[in-house]
Formats: sequence, C-alpha cells, structure tokens
Amino acid sequence: MIALLTFPFRAVRFVVVSFLLAVGQIWANKTRSVLATLGIVIGIASVTAVIAALTGLKAKVLSDFESFGTNKMFIFPDMPSEGPKKDADWSVIRLSPGQFQGMLEHTPSVDSFTRMAENNTSMTHGEVTLDSASLKGIDPSWHEIEGRYVTQGRPFSVVDDYNARPVCLITEKTRDELRLPRNPVGESVYMLNRRFEIIGVVDPPRDLGGMFGGGGVASEVFVPFQTLWDATDPFMYVIANARSPEVADEARAEIRFFLRQSRDLSPDEPDTFGIEVLSAYLDQFNALAAGVTAVAGGIVSVSLLVGGIGIMNIMLVSVSERTREIGLRKAVGARPAAILLQFLVEAVTLCSLGGLLGILGGQGMTVLLQKIPNAQLDQAYIPVWAVVLSLAFSGTVGVTFGLFPAIKAARLNPIEALRHE
Repeated sequence: MIALLTFPFRAVRFVVVSFLLAVGQIWANKTRSVLATLGIVIGIASVTAVIAALTGLKAKVLSDFESFGTNKMFIFPDMPSEGPKKDADWSVIRLSPGQFQGMLEHTPSVDSFTRMAENNTSMTHGEVTLDSASLKGIDPSWHEIEGRYVTQGRPFSVVDDYNARPVCLITEKTRDELRLPRNPVGESVYMLNRRFEIIGVVDPPRDLGGMFGGGGVASEVFVPFQTLWDATDPFMYVIANARSPEVADEARAEIRFFLRQSRDLSPDEPDTFGIEVLSAYLDQFNALAAGVTAVAGGIVSVSLLVGGIGIMNIMLVSVSERTREIGLRKAVGARPAAILLQFLVEAVTLCSLGGLLGILGGQGMTVLLQKIPNAQLDQAYIPVWAVVLSLAFSGTVGVTFGLFPAIKAARLNPIEALRHE
C-alpha cells in the first residue's frame, strides 16, 4: 500500500534525475548537441516565422474586411453565357432604378441598400478646374452602408433624390483641390453643364492599403442618385447590407428571387445579374491561408525529419560511448526500463531545447518581418497555439527518433557492456 502511494513521487523523482543527467550530457558535448539540433532549430524557426507572417496578414485583412463590411453584397448586371439573352442588347441587361422598388419588403434578411451610379466629370469653381473627379450618385442610405458620414452640412434627403435636385457632397480633398473655403456649405460648383450647390462634406474613404480601391481616388463628389441618372447614362449597381454576416447567404437568395421577378425572367432563363457576397471572399482567404500554412508545415517537416535523423545518430553515438556506464548501472540493479527512460528523456530534452531555440529564432525573424516597409506585416506575431504545437512537435520528434537508441541501450547485455572498450 505504501509502495503504491509513493510510486508517483518516485516516478517524478526519476524523471527529474533523468532530465538533469540529460542536461549534463548535453552540456558536456555542447558543440555536438548544437549541430545535432540545428535541423530542429531551423525547421521550427522557419515554420513559426511563416505562421507569424500569415497570422499578421490575416489580422490585417480581417480588420480591413470588418471596416469595409463583411455583410456587404454587390449587385451588378451580368451578361448570361447561355440562353435567349446571351447576345441581348446592353439596355436589356443593365440594371434600372425601378427594379429595386419594394425590395426591402420582400427580402427580410436585407437590412438596407443603396443604388449606385458612377461616372467621371470635370468640376469648376471660380478659376479652378478639376479635369477628372469621381462622380457618384447615391441614396441617403449610402452613408450608413459605407460608414462615411457628413462632417459639415447635411446629407441628402429623400426630397433631394425624388426631385433630382442639383445638390452635391464633396470630400475634404475635393474641397482643397478646388480651393474652396474650410466650410464650403452653400458654395457652388459647375459640372454636368449646370451649377450644383454644395450642401455638405463627407468623410474621406477608408485607408485599406489598396484593398477594394480604398485609397486610390483623387477626388470625389456625390450627388443624389436620381440626379445623376437623369443627367447622364451611368453604369448602375447596388450595394446591399445583410442584417448579419450569418444570414448573408439567405439575403443573397432572397435578392436573387426578387430580381428574377422584377426583371421578368422565366424559370428556364439564367440570371442576367450577379450578386457577390463579401464574406465569401473572406472564407476563400481563410482557406488559402490554411492551405499555405499546411504547405509550409509540410516543407518544414522535411527539415524536422533531417533534424530527427541527426538526433538519432547522436543518441546512437552516445549509447556507444556510454556502453560501459550502462553495463555498470545494470550490474548494480538498474532495470532496462530505467535505462530506456534515461536515454529517451535525453533525446526529448535535446529536441525540446532545439524547439525552444527555434521559437526564439522565429520571434527574431518575426520582428524583422514587422520592420519590412510596405509589407503590411506590422501585425505579425507568433500565436500561442503555434508555440505549444512547436514544442509538442519537437518532443514528438525526440520520442520518435530517440526510441530506437534508447531500446538499444536498454537491451545491452551487462557482461558484454562491461567488457566494452
């Protein structure tokens, strides 16, 4: 009974003693130990650096997606590749404002939408002219969907859109390029062959590092959708918001059903429009990141395999060098299991130290990655799961490649071992 109670303590004591003996052997053969673990160090450092870079890139993309709106959908005209309308005139395929009347009442998973019309225009204020400004026709709901609000003045009203009034919103960049006053509300600009009154200033576009065209617009001016639709022949598309990213697929199906009815498509006709859900691209990116991580792990496993073979070789040399010691220990009563555990602990310790050095090396590489200009890896970091996995994998390599030398040491004949020179 007492033996059973004290067994866990004796086992722990034995493992600790074996660990201290292993550290002593490693310290006594520092150069050989370093060379033996070099493959482990390089492999772990490489894979942790790759994981850190992918984690930082993923964090950057996720933050950009979240700020852009993961529940956002884009609806646009699309020429079918088959069916009776595959060669139809563009006037048949294009979207029109009336096709979206009453959409919110028939699509419960859709929170809001804005019709969009885009064109380029020249703008003039006094003696200053902008040769090319990005002109956008929007609905009042655009501000909520895009998260860009009016900082001065007021947004468009339903009356502005219904009456196609000549009013506009501009950004601070447009204001400065036209040399308008700091508060340009009430000023006029000339475009589309008529004068437009400036009623407000809009937030600048988000800086998304080039994603979705985030920072490439030189100057922007916004007018009510109906104003631009009546004045020009613009390209029209729609941005819709699902109530949440979880119901984005349901919202997409509801919009598709509604548009097929509003565009008078028969059941056998293909869609003449496309609906892209932004969250789908996020899923694709996550799958791509997981695939790259898996490939990197597979490549690095080759380095770990080479490192494991090196560990096995060093442990076999250690067994050969310590044959007389093994024989002496067996002669005084050491069991084969104790000999096996001692050498196994030594192999695991050697690999674990290599894994720890590899993690430190990976952290150093991560710091260098963060400092690379324009790489957008400033959020790179080694996640906790990667550290735990690296140490666990190193220990597994130690067990796998240290088992054979340990078994060989445990099976040595004590008489022949004592005679070994």
